[in-house]
Amino acid sequence: MSQETEERAETTGADEPDPRRWRILGVTLTVGFMVLLDVTIVNVAIPSMRTGLDTSAGTIQWVVSGYALALGLVLVSGGRLGDAHGRRKMMLIGLTGFVLASAAAGFAPHVSVLIVARLVQGLAAGLLTPQSSGLIQSLFSGPERGIAFGLFGFTVSVSSAIGPVLGGLLIAAFGEETGWRWIFLVNVPIGAVLLVAIARLVPGRVDADARRDTGLDTPGALLLGGTVLALLYPVVSLETGQRLPLLLLLLVVPLGIAFVRHERRVVAAGRSPLLDLSLLRTTPGYASGILVGSLYFTGFTGVFLVLSVYLQDGLGLTPLRAGLLLTPFAVGSAVAAPLAGRIVSRVGRPLTVIALSVMMAGLLALALLAPAASDGGRAWLLLAVPLLVAGLGGGAVVSPNITLSLADVPPSMGGAAGGALQTGQRIGAAIGAAVLMTTYQVAVSRTDDPGTSLRWALGASLVLLAAAWAAAVWSWRSEPDARIAAEG
Repeated sequence: MSQETEERAETTGADEPDPRRWRILGVTLTVGFMVLLDVTIVNVAIPSMRTGLDTSAGTIQWVVSGYALALGLVLVSGGRLGDAHGRRKMMLIGLTGFVLASAAAGFAPHVSVLIVARLVQGLAAGLLTPQSSGLIQSLFSGPERGIAFGLFGFTVSVSSAIGPVLGGLLIAAFGEETGWRWIFLVNVPIGAVLLVAIARLVPGRVDADARRDTGLDTPGALLLGGTVLALLYPVVSLETGQRLPLLLLLLVVPLGIAFVRHERRVVAAGRSPLLDLSLLRTTPGYASGILVGSLYFTGFTGVFLVLSVYLQDGLGLTPLRAGLLLTPFAVGSAVAAPLAGRIVSRVGRPLTVIALSVMMAGLLALALLAPAASDGGRAWLLLAVPLLVAGLGGGAVVSPNITLSLADVPPSMGGAAGGALQTGQRIGAAIGAAVLMTTYQVAVSRTDDPGTSLRWALGASLVLLAAAWAAAVWSWRSEPDARIAAEG
């Protein structure tokens, strides 16, 4: 991008939106798709990695969970750095680290190298992910912002759902022994192209209303990171069969209180906080949006992991066939997310309530029908329609909730606020995966019936989603309507 073009983009006023905003959105959503895809694409590769690296199931679980753990640790800090120093710089740093870590994971000679590479991948992803919501806050307003967040929600939903399919395709193409390596190596050429696109398109300016204090609130970042670590590490360890780290849960409340007190002192001193906590009290829809999003991801994310295990271990399907069986959810999400983004400005929070109701209906039908599947052919008949319905509902949850949650957040705090919203989602996803997989495994050990065990796991998912539904109803009834006004 030429100096003249960038200067013109940086001086564009609020009434004259950046003419490149949709192309910039396309680049950042592609980056987000690649980053979020790596959360679920490894699910179907667990047996392949275990065989290829000759290691235990508990150890290989860290390849899945370590990424989510590292990602959750730095989302708010990454968002704040983008607010202060510009989105382009943080995206270039984050994507470079992500590409290098992907290469290290693909060529890993030992499982320990693979785990470390995945942790670095997650940290890099934590720098990248909040820049998407920050850019949307800066570049779009009014109904356009709802449409942009609709496309963002589409990216989140589809990347989660299509991950197992792409993972299965790569393993089928390159073989069970080494196919898992290409799950990581494919990021390298794609990431290299995206680095060029970011450098040329993404604006390097700091938002006009950002504070002049661009230093990172390091103590606040450490306190928040410690709080998230004390919560997530025991959850991840539980998935790998460890119990001792559960003691870390005792530190969650003290560290959280220390973080809140520190942030209040920072604001009182006139410095820039890591996260302006007054947003939770004064911004309509923000606090309730974090709650709804966290509970939704708690109930939703583990479903794909449990279904992948059930279809492969319970029905004996290949990773590719298991992934393909989950595509109706991706199709439903792909249809619903952009449409929800277009109408959320007019409908508001009731849209989230309706979408959650539809998704729960689909999962209830899945719980009733799926255990009757005895082979791949019958599974297609019994899983396709319930998963499609669940996808239609799920696709209309994410984007409206993000739009309503960030509607009144100032762009100068857009990255950090979006990072906090996504931190709640990552925590919920980790807890949900642990709860659903533990439910499934315990039920299998007691009943020796994968179908019944799947029903128990889906029942746990429905309970968690019911909590998200109740939170959405509470937000709708008790808070001022946080819809985006047509005039922006």
